[in-house]
Amino acid sequence: MFESCLKKQAALKEIFDACPTQESRYQKIIELGRKLPSLDNAYKTPENIVKGCQSTLYLHSYKDGNTILFEAESDALISGGLAALLIMVYSGESPETVLKCPPTFLEELGISASLTPNRANGLSSLHLRMKQDALKHLLSNA
Repeated sequence: MFESCLKKQAALKEIFDACPTQESRYQKIIELGRKLPSLDNAYKTPENIVKGCQSTLYLHSYKDGNTILFEAESDALISGGLAALLIMVYSGESPETVLKCPPTFLEELGISASLTPNRANGLSSLHLRMKQDALKHLLSNA
């Protein structure tokens, strides 16, 4: 059921396995943050701010058929890069997958452990918010 999500996580692990040092992994996260497309200003609203993030991070989600798509923008490159990681894994997946397929690659790569407590809290808050949005979209079909 989670094949696509697990394949995306495996692909990210390959990308980060090519980064031998913690610093090179941070650089890769920053690079992903730079590549994150800008969010339409219409979605930069207080209800789209992810609570618990050290920086201002907006998350917008919407349904496309049976899948949920995520967009985000942050005023900090690390936060934007972390958002990009989760978006790469969960955008285009079913709401059920977002709810039930944990981002194990973060632990396996040591990304969560290498973050400051505030950044780790923000990452956790972002994942929780994605799951909350997935649940809302799932229930709106019921």
